[in-house]
Amino acid sequence: MENQVAVSRSISHVPPAHFLLKIQTFSSLLENNVESYESSEFNVGSHKWKLVVYPNGNKKKKVKDHISVYLAMADSSSFGSGWEVFVIFRLFVHDQNEDTYLIPQDAMGNERRFHGLKLEWGFDQFIPLKEFNDASNGYLVGDTCIFGAEVFVKERNIVKGECLSMKKFTSASPYKYVWKIKNFSNLEAKSYESEVFVAGDQKWKIQLYPKGHRVASGSHISMYLELADLSTITRGFKIYVHFTLRIRNQVQSIHNHYKTASDWFRTSIDNWGWHKFIELSYLNKAGNGFLVNDVCIVEAEVSVLGISEAL
Repeated sequence: MENQVAVSRSISHVPPAHFLLKIQTFSSLLENNVESYESSEFNVGSHKWKLVVYPNGNKKKKVKDHISVYLAMADSSSFGSGWEVFVIFRLFVHDQNEDTYLIPQDAMGNERRFHGLKLEWGFDQFIPLKEFNDASNGYLVGDTCIFGAEVFVKERNIVKGECLSMKKFTSASPYKYVWKIKNFSNLEAKSYESEVFVAGDQKWKIQLYPKGHRVASGSHISMYLELADLSTITRGFKIYVHFTLRIRNQVQSIHNHYKTASDWFRTSIDNWGWHKFIELSYLNKAGNGFLVNDVCIVEAEVSVLGISEAL
């Protein structure tokens, strides 16, 4: 395994100097099939970094029965060709019982070279899942864990961090919103927005393009779920949402047309959906039941499963 290094361990009574990642309801990452989680960016040595955690192991490296954790360079777009950065780093996991930090070794003393073809270093087998899940070891207590990082380039920055809180999908209560659109065939504007509704303490709206958007223009309806109020969201704030958009079949309800997705919403990506939600010819066909008396009924079901914000 390319990223795997010889693992010896040390214990530190001092918390990591640069970044902490607290994950609440860790088990929900597995239940929601979140293969990996990338932390928010933090600055050290005039560079941007992030932690990448694979809660059930890095499947690309065929890792089993371990958590995989890596330090990754978050933004190298401004670097010229041939750039490289030499780094000594340490990755941590907090023992909440003893208030100490376990540090898998190698990152203690060996420099790692980050460059255009190698933006990530760390441990494929950071800690065995069996050891991690045993509450008596202190790493996962109350379904909460804390990872950390120290990065030594040329300078040290103030510690930053974030807290990720996840809900189990089975315990999340989806909010259902119904939007009745009258005189659908006479809609002339390029796009329309539903009224704002609240789900998971966030404001949302549906954006609909009755004649399609971008690659779907003229052939499909395009439809998206969108955050309606970005003023309440700070930089680095992320929301993990499971949602369904649906056009109701008003004749046979079991034949509704719908699409479902799970994605992270943030200030830089405030909407998700489908350019090609449904073909216009299929929607307009009288016998299909999507347009009755020129009324189209659109529905959204939204479950907010996770929120990540700065500590």
